[in-house]
This record gives sequence, structure tokens and C-alpha cells, in this order.
Amino acid sequence: MSKYLGEMNPYQVVKSRHITEKTMMLQELHRSESNVCSKKCQTPKYVFLVHKTATKTQIAAAIEQIYADKKVKVVGVNTITIKPKRKRIRGKFKYGKTASIKKAIVSLEVGDIIE
Repeated sequence: MSKYLGEMNPYQVVKSRHITEKTMMLQELHRSESNVCSKKCQTPKYVFLVHKTATKTQIAAAIEQIYADKKVKVVGVNTITIKPKRKRIRGKFKYGKTASIKKAIVSLEVGDIIE
């Protein structure tokens, strides 16, 4: 794997799509009509696991290249870095760490969807 992200292809920048109950709710928020606050959200949002050193502009470019056949346009990218947590392994006295993760919440233009 390359050290510099300029040499990486889009599939190295964006590792995978992160699908949980919370991300599915965030994805369907623009279709919701039950809550007044959610009616303000017009753009669909998707969550991806990304490379730890990827910037927001590189993530946006990679998403647009990966989904070029659907002609999606990225409006905004928010990133979250989750630090590793200490876990107990192999009994009482040994400790290890979970992996650190970087997530990107990508907002698309109104009407664009990824399925």
C-alpha cells in the first residue's frame, strides 16, 4: 500500500460502506415525513470506512469515481476518527487494543442515491 494518498486508487481511499442500524436511519432521513426536524434534511447521507490519512477532498473525489456510473455528486464530507479502546484478552492480566477506525459521512446532492 502506498504511503501517499495521491498515488492510491479510490478503492484504497474508501475501504467499504459502513452499514448499521444507525447509518440506515441516517440514509433514510431525507425520506422521512414524521418528524419536523428531519424534513429539513433533503440530502441523503451515507457512511463509509476510509483510510486513516484520507482528507475530505480525496474522499469526495473517490466516492464520485467509484459511483461514476450512477453520476452522484458529493456535496459534503464529515469525518470521524474513532480511537482504539483497551480490551482484556487471554485472562486477567493481558491487555490489547481494538483497531482505530476513520469513518466518513458523505452527503450527496438532492435526488442522488446509492443502492
